[in-house]
Amino acid sequence: MSQVRRFSITEDDIARVVKLFYARIREHEILGPVFNDAVGTGAGNWRDHEAKIESFWKNVVGLDRSFSGNPMMVHAQNHAVKAEHFPQWLALFDATVFEVLTEEKAMQFSAVAHRIGRGLSMGIDTLRGHNQGPPKLFG
Repeated sequence: MSQVRRFSITEDDIARVVKLFYARIREHEILGPVFNDAVGTGAGNWRDHEAKIESFWKNVVGLDRSFSGNPMMVHAQNHAVKAEHFPQWLALFDATVFEVLTEEKAMQFSAVAHRIGRGLSMGIDTLRGHNQGPPKLFG
């Protein structure tokens, strides 16, 4: 029995999104310094980072299972990364996918990115001890 793919996103789609997205990240006034400090400013460093991110996304959408790493721990251990960065990251990601991909593919990619972003943001706060107890729902 063959596995049904949930995403219509291709490896080429991922490569195009990652390349443009990280070019924009490097120039972003808030996210740029965080990423440049973490990845480095050399072109080779960015190529390696983008290749790892492409591998991550291929794993997420079921195209390839060779990704290894723990994005939660990598982000949580870098104290320059703040939970409040994720809405900015996601807005830039959305702008990129909706520019590069068809609407259907962009919606798929955006939806999974938002789920991952929410998870990373909450996980970072929890691991750093900022999320103590249940959420405060009123006043």
